[in-house]
Amino acid sequence: MNSKPADGRIELLKNLPQIEEVLNHPALQKLAERIPHHALADIARAEVDAWRKRLLDGSANTVDSDRIAQGAVLRAHALTQPSLRRVINATGVIVHTNLGRSPLAPEAVAAVNEVIGGYSTLEYDTTAMTRGSRHAHCEALICALTGAEAALAVNNNAAAVMMVLSEFAAEHEAIVSRGELIEIGGSFRIPDIMNLSHARMVEVGTTNKTHPADYERALTPNTAMLLKVHPSNYRLIGFTEQVDVARLRTIADAENKRRKAKQGTDTPNAMDPLSSTAQLSSDATSSNTQVLVYEDQGSGAFSYLAAFGSYAEPTVAKSIENGADLVSFSGDKLLGGPQAGIIVGNKQLIDRLKKNPLARALRLDKMTLAALEATLRLYLQPDEAPAKIPTLRMLTETADDVRPRAEALHKTLEAALDKECARITVVSEISRAGGGALPMCDIPTTAVEVNFLKGNAQDCQEHLVKNCPTPIITRISKEAVLCDARTILTNDEISEIAQGFTSYFKQL
Repeated sequence: MNSKPADGRIELLKNLPQIEEVLNHPALQKLAERIPHHALADIARAEVDAWRKRLLDGSANTVDSDRIAQGAVLRAHALTQPSLRRVINATGVIVHTNLGRSPLAPEAVAAVNEVIGGYSTLEYDTTAMTRGSRHAHCEALICALTGAEAALAVNNNAAAVMMVLSEFAAEHEAIVSRGELIEIGGSFRIPDIMNLSHARMVEVGTTNKTHPADYERALTPNTAMLLKVHPSNYRLIGFTEQVDVARLRTIADAENKRRKAKQGTDTPNAMDPLSSTAQLSSDATSSNTQVLVYEDQGSGAFSYLAAFGSYAEPTVAKSIENGADLVSFSGDKLLGGPQAGIIVGNKQLIDRLKKNPLARALRLDKMTLAALEATLRLYLQPDEAPAKIPTLRMLTETADDVRPRAEALHKTLEAALDKECARITVVSEISRAGGGALPMCDIPTTAVEVNFLKGNAQDCQEHLVKNCPTPIITRISKEAVLCDARTILTNDEISEIAQGFTSYFKQL
């Protein structure tokens, strides 16, 4: 039963200004030349509605037309300012999904700038002087770096997974371990993507243990795929067991051999495509009679990060070497490039994906392709890549490597702030890889800790985010603000952080 507002509230609601009254306020009139009338009207209406809600819920007990107009002005200014803008990441989370994941290498930034100001060879082949394919810009590089026969890049890895399942497992069975039914960022789940692709998910094993026999028992004539999902954003520890790609390859080969024998097509070019080298014949790839091995690797490591020992993510090249027909992964996680979903593997399978209508719907734009190609070229010199690719550098730096940046920030803050405002120290801390990679791995780092003698950590953190020209994202620990030097990229950012803290204490 709806309750009516009290009589006093009704009178207050009657005092709310009309939209035209708000628009005629001098503060709004100044914006009329820059913002269309209909947009200003929507802004004024939104501010009046916000006041109406406050009056109804009791959080406001008066109507102030000037404050309503000023609120509308703030909304209007927000409309004219960029929402997507640079921030300073002082959290120590390296592949920070909320902050855009991997920062690009200077070479990648330069490549983007090269193509955005004019025309480009996006789909033009200068050798043949005819129409080319945007897929060609990165394919040869990816193949050279992973050992795959062919490659395709789309919008992101979730798109890559959906595309592979749609093409090769729609209305067929895809067998997956229960321990690998992951949820990725934004509550997107593997079962949901499989359902959208019309693949029939067959769960095997238990949450903590899946054996080869579980896959073998689940095989039917309608099975199209053995799907392995690398749980890059969590780890099962303790009494666990999973089946690796090499063993899945063996299971798929045995099943394909049985199907070949049953069909009586024992000829050299017919049904022996999925051998240990995972080579597919043209006849085989045009049907759904073969069981494919597909790994959704997620994190996309091109380099084996030995510094992380048992926590290190498997490389894409290793999955191909172990017999996966297809592997997909992200471009903006451990690879350190732009957002992309990269699919590598057997050429005939990749060719089918290129012809799928989703290849156009999910294709990359010229800026992303330029950044991805430039990032991949850096991997051609494996000894130099960790120094040139920011994500790799931050992942592999030691705490001692990070310390000079922390000490520089400490020195700058000490010079900028009154000693009566805060106590500033350099401390040992833990960074995280972020982005669903290396989830159990503590990365020792060096940070600057600001303990407050005036003000407090919560208010300061809010000020650094909301009131600084460039938002500064930090973290709070035990009523202190921590700035992890691992993810502070430049000396200019050190100066900006100092200016942010200075402005906080000045307004107290």
